[in-house]
Amino acid sequence: MTRRVHPVLAVFTALVFLFLLGPLVIVVGASLSDTTYLTFPPQGLSLRWFENIFAIAAFRRTIVTSLQIAFLATALALLIGVPAAYAMNRYRIALPSWLSTLFVLPVLVPELVLGFSLLRSLAVGLEAPIFLSLLLGHTLLVLPYIVRIVGASLASFDFAIEEAAISLGTPPLKAFGTIVLPNVRPAVMAAFILAFITSINDVSISIFLTGPGISTLPIQILAHVEQFFDPTIASVSVLLMALTVAVMAVVERTLGLTVLAK
Repeated sequence: MTRRVHPVLAVFTALVFLFLLGPLVIVVGASLSDTTYLTFPPQGLSLRWFENIFAIAAFRRTIVTSLQIAFLATALALLIGVPAAYAMNRYRIALPSWLSTLFVLPVLVPELVLGFSLLRSLAVGLEAPIFLSLLLGHTLLVLPYIVRIVGASLASFDFAIEEAAISLGTPPLKAFGTIVLPNVRPAVMAAFILAFITSINDVSISIFLTGPGISTLPIQILAHVEQFFDPTIASVSVLLMALTVAVMAVVERTLGLTVLAK
């Protein structure tokens, strides 16, 4: 026997889906418009604005820079965050309690304040190269996500298994790589996805750390909007959404989203 859905609940559900998917539909429609200005619904269908993305040298350059920064910052954050999460869970009694709060500070501090502080300390104080400043800034931005996600997985891990392996002669580093890491692999993959997407879409920190010749894609989008009002911006937005979907598809093929949900 099938249960009837209450009309109010059906309308509310439809409104929620409209709220979530409506902006995406508008952006995709605007990116396919054949007009020289942003409009929806599209007047004619054309892929010319997607071609225009790669015809503009600034977009080509910033796409490469954003991908480099996102991958390198996420990898660096994993190299720091996974051992930190392990140490805070493995030696939670010996380590001070405030240490876990220290790794959350980049999330608690407003990104504009964090970006200005990095500008003052890295770009101005240390005179660090622009690319290095962006890399360190994005690493600091995504590090709390790595520590929190991996730490939450390690909180339920029984370290007695690792201790048993070490007592039987397994070197500590090998025990970590063969016993601990496989058990937190879904958390590491989830942290990688969240950190990568956060980095590649960041504006608040990047706007302080970019400079002549080096910029990220979100900053280039802002610069383009200041001068033009064509559907190129909508096309770039669709490209970013496609990149996010592609990352999720790779994870689905290599690990499986059902594993990440566990």
